[in-house]
Amino acid sequence: MSGGPKETRGRQARSISLFFVVLIAVLSFTLGTKYTELTGDDSPALLFASPQSSTLPSGVDFSPVWRVWHMLDEKYVSTGSSTPVTDEDRVWGMAEGLARSLDDPYTVFLPPSDNAIFADDISGNFEGVGMEIGIRSGLVTVIAPLKGTPAERAGVLAGDHIFEIDGESTDDMPIDGAVKRIRGERGTEVVLTVAREGENELIEIPIIRDVIEIPTIETILREDDIFIIELYNFSAVSTNLFREALRDFVESGSNKLILDLRGNPGGFLEAAVDMASWFLPAGEVVVREDFGDRLEPVIHRSKGYDIFEEELEMVVLIDQGSASASEILAGALSEHGIATLLGETSFGKGSVQELLDVTDDTSLKVTIARWMTPNNVSISLGGLEPDVVVEMTIEDIEAERDPQLEKAIEILNDDS
Repeated sequence: MSGGPKETRGRQARSISLFFVVLIAVLSFTLGTKYTELTGDDSPALLFASPQSSTLPSGVDFSPVWRVWHMLDEKYVSTGSSTPVTDEDRVWGMAEGLARSLDDPYTVFLPPSDNAIFADDISGNFEGVGMEIGIRSGLVTVIAPLKGTPAERAGVLAGDHIFEIDGESTDDMPIDGAVKRIRGERGTEVVLTVAREGENELIEIPIIRDVIEIPTIETILREDDIFIIELYNFSAVSTNLFREALRDFVESGSNKLILDLRGNPGGFLEAAVDMASWFLPAGEVVVREDFGDRLEPVIHRSKGYDIFEEELEMVVLIDQGSASASEILAGALSEHGIATLLGETSFGKGSVQELLDVTDDTSLKVTIARWMTPNNVSISLGGLEPDVVVEMTIEDIEAERDPQLEKAIEILNDDS
């Protein structure tokens, strides 16, 4: 849930692969929509007019919308003492409902307040608890707590289903609404009520928010010469750090590599393609970007760095916290026969979003495509299945055991 400038059929846009690490990249795309102020009884209709033709879509009856608008004007009486809702607020509500009608958790309209928060996020300056969330089976679900963050320290686990945020139910709550409620100022507390596999009762997890600094990569050379790269995200700096890690691996003289993508919620598409290019010949398919019937698929291919010979032995660790760019890289290495996938089924975040300006202070994040593996398997449909299934239990975590890493080490040592 992509990076770097590129031309996209002559239009300008900001294209994102958003996994709530809030990583964004700028593509070229312009949206000429302008906000039309409400100046008369029929003005709401103008908000649904095409910016090119200034006419309503043919074959669509908008009269119920206008009737509701006028009925609210005539009948509604506020039961609270909160700030009155303005006509502009109502317009934003209509736009939010329109996006929500698609029943896609990643397609959302961002009104001014949410848009400002999102802008802070993509600049890398944000405060919160440090975890990625998505929608799974209709539930707000933790993709992964980020390493060294308040969420991880508080005991949040990948796969936790968030039922309440500060006592407020997440039923029918859009993903951006959940993000907005969880994040907050440093030093403040948020309480998550979660359901966890293997637990019979809901768990309350209080978390003190902090400034979030997202880690990128760590490397370990074991005494048995197995080299481990732990990659936590696919950021703008991760490609260079990954190259340096591979250089250290080569200089170590080892041919046994473990790439740990567990809890890695993704990031820039280009980072995943660049990393795959170290293992694949030029032109090999890394991932396909399927736009449905709208456009021809875009195939992202290896750049052909391909520095490793056949003696490379590689295991990639994945779990339900591995999403999007992690799934792209893992899928490519697996289907091209480079690496064995080990662990648990990945999250299945295989869609692409664009961020489009609607007005100067609002935007629309809309799903435009889905990711397909080199063998044309949709990542969204259930995620990646590991070649070797090894589960991590609550007991393993509490005892600080890592059966997945232990099995990967066993496999590489058995191949010696």
